[in-house]
Order: sequence, then structure tokens, then C-alpha cells
Amino acid sequence: MNNADHGRTDPGLDKDDSAADPKADPMSVAFAEARAAAARGEVPVGAAIVRDGRVVARAGNRPRELRDPSAHAEMLAIRRACEALDDERLSGCDLYVTLEPCTMCAGAISFARIRRVYYAAHDPKGGAVDNGVRFFDQPTCHHAPEVYGGIRESEAAELLKAFFEERR
Repeated sequence: MNNADHGRTDPGLDKDDSAADPKADPMSVAFAEARAAAARGEVPVGAAIVRDGRVVARAGNRPRELRDPSAHAEMLAIRRACEALDDERLSGCDLYVTLEPCTMCAGAISFARIRRVYYAAHDPKGGAVDNGVRFFDQPTCHHAPEVYGGIRESEAAELLKAFFEERR
């Protein structure tokens, strides 16, 4: 299956029900997606994309289920938002995610021209925004969004810790 199809036609993806409560708190939506990912045996990371105060896309991690290392919550949410808005650019959109984005996701965020990124837990090992390569600070970065980290950090850290403790 073509990676570009993920987030649109994959039978493994739940129908996006953001419209059910478009004014929902976006970080709470991201946490709901993270919990759903954990229930599927995926690392509990969730994301929501908002434009004009309305959630337009949401997703949780699915790399194991889809057998696709690029099926991170942020990537799937970006794909869904692009489809929902009929545009490859997400100017004016904000991304809420439960874990600091990795390098791959930071690249997609930049290319999609997302306005702001709000994330919960810092990721010293795999994060690429405030840790690691600090992608948005690089001179080769095409677009750097505003970034706000540490929102509900302890809640996200506990979710991740509990998930990995169950697997040891």
C-alpha cells in the first residue's frame, strides 16, 4: 500500500469523528488518541490538528498495525488534515501532540507549514524540536512553527511510563 494513502483509505484507520465535537479541547483529543493507540498495542502518542478553533483531524500512532514506520500520530493527522482541507499546506493550523515530534515528523510539520506546535512530554531520546537535532533551528528548515512544549507533560509521561512498564 502506498504510504500517501495512510490517513485516507486505510481500513485500519478509524473514521475521523472530530466533527462530533469540533470545539473539543485539542490536547484532550490528542490524549484520547494516545490512549486509543495504547489500547491497540501502539506507543501511546496522539495528535490533533486545529484550524480556526476547530479540530479538523486527529490520529494516534499506528506503525505496528500498518507495518509502516512513518505512521506516527503527527504524520497521520497531517495527512488527514490535508485531505479534509483539500490542501497540502496547513497554514493557519496548529498541531497538538502528546510527545515531542521526532525528526521525520518535524520535517513534515515544516513542509506542511503548520503555524504552531503544542506538545506534552519532552522526548530527550527521540525528540527533534527542543532536543536532539532541534530541527526548526536549522538553517535548512523551510518553515519553523511557533513551539510550546510541556503542556500536560506529567500526564503524557505517566501514560508512556505505564505503557512501557506493562511490556517489561
